[in-house]
Amino acid sequence: MADSGTADGGAAQPDAHADELRVRVERFMRTRVIPYEAVLDAGGPAAAAALTELRGEARDAGLWALPLPAELGGGGLSFPAYARLAEAEGASDHGPAALGSAPLLDVTMLARHGSARVRGEYLERLVAGGLRTCYAMTEPDVPGTDPFLTGSRAEVRADGSWCVSGRKWFTSGAAGADLVTVMARTGGSPGDRDGLSLLLVPTASPGFRVVRELPVLGAAGQYEIELDRVRVPADHLLGAGGDALAIAGERLALGRTLRCLRWLGQAQRAFDLMCERAASRSGSRGPLAGHQLVQQHVFDALLALRTTRPLVHEAVALIAAGRDARTEVGLAKVAAARMLQQVTDSAIQVHGAAGLGPDTALPSLFRGGRAARILDGPDELHITSVARRVLRGYGPATRA
Repeated sequence: MADSGTADGGAAQPDAHADELRVRVERFMRTRVIPYEAVLDAGGPAAAAALTELRGEARDAGLWALPLPAELGGGGLSFPAYARLAEAEGASDHGPAALGSAPLLDVTMLARHGSARVRGEYLERLVAGGLRTCYAMTEPDVPGTDPFLTGSRAEVRADGSWCVSGRKWFTSGAAGADLVTVMARTGGSPGDRDGLSLLLVPTASPGFRVVRELPVLGAAGQYEIELDRVRVPADHLLGAGGDALAIAGERLALGRTLRCLRWLGQAQRAFDLMCERAASRSGSRGPLAGHQLVQQHVFDALLALRTTRPLVHEAVALIAAGRDARTEVGLAKVAAARMLQQVTDSAIQVHGAAGLGPDTALPSLFRGGRAARILDGPDELHITSVARRVLRGYGPATRA
């Protein structure tokens, strides 16, 4: 393709090795993962078999777990190096699972905050793909943007272990997970700013159950779970008691930025589909590519891609440097979510009725774009948070 909107837009130029690795990931996604999407979306034994096959191929191709620590069996790429690949890998929702990068958030969190037992027992198996994890933070009837209202509770038992009770929902991948990180109260009452902790709960524990699946605009993968006096070992507390919000903040900054990178990859895919359709489809008035309104869709979509990419990579750079990236992550998250919805909407419009049917990935990509504006905090949360942070810099004290 000639100019599909893949210019760096302010991101650092990759070196030759990183560029070659990106090409290999793009090829793997295009020729292996994307053709399996319908099977993987359907779930069940066929999906499990397909995913196992793809993971084996990724290992053989030297593409397995690229951003995970080399000492644990991963590829050892730095976050900025992986960020270039994450766009290509994220072109399909199944890319991270197929290429072994899906547990990056959990591996990072457990490596930083897990006990010696947790690190020794779980990390290598997570990187190898032998264990699956999920993260449970939000609760029914509690605003997901207000963790202070968390009602799930963990109480210390006489032997030092924890007894965890509560209900969580919109927990991604809970049905097949071996471990779930649960935010619960180890002190205080709902509404208190203190007393929130994170505990790593083995899902095979008595009292843990998946209540129901929660399809998101028809797509599977989200679940409601219940913990009824689940016993959790004492050393499965992450960090110290009361550290949940600090640890969650680290996780969310990295997680939101990863989502943005993957949304860029999905938007690029939608953009390419749109341009291919415009270039190949003709009607009684000639090729679609010659219509000014189609050209407007192409221009606006390319502009959205080119202006969003630098925002996302600015957040990547700040996170990698260990600096405060809250403003940049908020800007990137809102921009990337809007951009994905806009680009896929334009691609559907150019396809016409074909863009609504099962023969392209556009319905799935559009659904993802709409959900993106709520996932990891709705647009309104990030808009308010960023604006307040910026405006504090213009207060009387700063002008004195």
